[in-house]
Amino acid sequence: QVQLVESGGELVQPGGSLRLSCAASGNFLSINDMGWYRQAPRKERELVARITGGGTTNYADTVRGRFTITRDNAKNTVYLQMNSLRPEDTAVYYCHAQINERMDVLPYWRRTDYWGQGTQVTVSS
Repeated sequence: QVQLVESGGELVQPGGSLRLSCAASGNFLSINDMGWYRQAPRKERELVARITGGGTTNYADTVRGRFTITRDNAKNTVYLQMNSLRPEDTAVYYCHAQINERMDVLPYWRRTDYWGQGTQVTVSS
């Protein structure tokens, strides 16, 4: 069974920085896209940043220039460096990964979307 375990969320003052981490563990072949989403109270979950296996990134307009997504393929880990945090960045942040798993029947592999349990980021003075 594949698991995504997040860490790094906490209370921070406006203008501060945080670094979120998400590590994938379990039995799988490889990981395609990895990303971070967030959900604020009474709002829908939204994409924050995404990174392909080759390192191509894309960001939500609201975080571009402040947040940076990176990944360490050897550690199956994705990071989100968040700088110049604002109160409107307050949300539960979820890690997402597209994971290729082995199957015993044709086609002998499948791609599955996995989510982390979420980590709370609160930006407040």
